[in-house]
Amino acid sequence: MAIRQAAWITLYLILVLTPQALLFLGEVPPGRDFWWNFSMALGFAGMAMMGVQFALTARIRPMTSPFGVDIIYLFHRYLAWIALAIAAAHFGILWLWYEDRLGPTINPFEADWELTAGRAALVLFGLAVVTSEWRKLLRLEYGLWRYLHVVLATLGFGAAVAHIIGIGYFTASPMNRALWLAATLSWLLLLVWVRLVKPLRQKRAPWRVVEVRPGRNDVWTLAIEPEGHAGLRGFLPGQFAWLTLRNSPFGLREHPFTIASAPESLPRLEFGIKELGDFTSRIGEVRPGDPAWIDAPFGVFSIDRHPEAEGIVGIVGGIGITPMLSMLRSLAARGDRRPVWLFYGNKGWEDVAFREELETLAARLDLRLIHILEDPPEGWQGESGFVTRQVLEAYLPAEPRPLLHCFLCGPTPMTAAAEQALLGMGLPAARIQTEIFELA
Repeated sequence: MAIRQAAWITLYLILVLTPQALLFLGEVPPGRDFWWNFSMALGFAGMAMMGVQFALTARIRPMTSPFGVDIIYLFHRYLAWIALAIAAAHFGILWLWYEDRLGPTINPFEADWELTAGRAALVLFGLAVVTSEWRKLLRLEYGLWRYLHVVLATLGFGAAVAHIIGIGYFTASPMNRALWLAATLSWLLLLVWVRLVKPLRQKRAPWRVVEVRPGRNDVWTLAIEPEGHAGLRGFLPGQFAWLTLRNSPFGLREHPFTIASAPESLPRLEFGIKELGDFTSRIGEVRPGDPAWIDAPFGVFSIDRHPEAEGIVGIVGGIGITPMLSMLRSLAARGDRRPVWLFYGNKGWEDVAFREELETLAARLDLRLIHILEDPPEGWQGESGFVTRQVLEAYLPAEPRPLLHCFLCGPTPMTAAAEQALLGMGLPAARIQTEIFELA
């Protein structure tokens, strides 16, 4: 696994650094000093990083499997800021020390078109990053944001390519121009794959909603079954899917949800969906018979990736129960008798989703179910407050802890505190796995 991770990181560095390395190793135009060439290198690096961003969100399974899609998306998010900063530094150096090269005006109606294209690219990339980082603060509905993000990123990419070709400083020679056009073509083909080919493949493998039922704490169970095909293959308990309901798979209306059912229940898939956001607040409006499409399975948050574990620990909060529910259902279906400790945090007793089923699973498995309530009812005899080291130590065996594997899923403050507590108890970091609670 570590070798595959290192190989993908190395490939990323090659994709980002090779274009400008080849350009600068070739025929470098004379008459410019270090800072000018450094600014050009930053421009090419920023452009290359922005281009590779398309690949990071393409959900290419060989790329995502060593890390998990959640980590790849987090990587995408942070790299967007770095790429934007590099592109801004490219412009900043020119503005501070080579202002004469930026033209007499920034008015797009009077400035050279290639300079305007570069400025437009910087603005468009900046808007793409800012509207993504603060989508909720800006009150952008998820579907609208998806469309906006694709448009801003694509237009920004096109403007940047036009800027580079139009300036022609390092791309004037036929070889360098061919190199950069080839890189541009590869990014465009990737965009076609993500926005056209993958949705077309989903369109040819439709699903249909077969059940929608309400549960406690505004958590709905939605079940789908394949229509005219065999269904999902290669699904591990705890993984998730990108789900599109009612809308066309071409419509950028997909949402990530954990598959709460077990692989043993295939071809039927079930999702536990809480009413939280723009889309999920209307989940009760979905009806049996509605069309659905999925892109799945994804994720490394699964017991099947750790068969050597002699015991399993789940520390979850709220709707973060769904991946553990999938794993517990699978353990029960297989008759797996490994010991399981499930610490489940909620605000109140009536907020505990899937409460009755968890009790049933506890009777079928070697499962210790520990509810932790922030606001317990009168007469509550269980744990209250938050997940702490004291609570964990009260239930987990003292030794040998390294043989346990821990799965954490829930609000970030809860998982961060639990992770620190487990490390303090002597659990190796490699045995503590945290699922990022919100991908989009």
